[in-house]
Amino acid sequence: MHQLCSRSEAAPGRSPSAPGRELAQRQTGSVEVRLLWHAETDRVEVSLHDSATDAGFEVDVAPGDALDAFYHPYAYAPTDATPLLRVVEDEEADDG
Repeated sequence: MHQLCSRSEAAPGRSPSAPGRELAQRQTGSVEVRLLWHAETDRVEVSLHDSATDAGFEVDVAPGDALDAFYHPYAYAPTDATPLLRVVEDEEADDG
């Protein structure tokens, strides 16, 4: 399931009062990426938020893809999300 939303609104079908357990978090510039596990539904999610634009998305991923999605969230982003987001993966490659 792909969801595109601002940080202040909850994605449809998701309860803002039941955040997942944060397994990992990283920030590059204004972009924060979080890896979350929802125990009640046994669901793994990657959440990306750009605080400079207030754009972001949440995407469910298969457990086997969780780390790949965490480190390369744009590869898992819904197609309508990437034009709204600043692509930072090139910057990260230059830093590493």
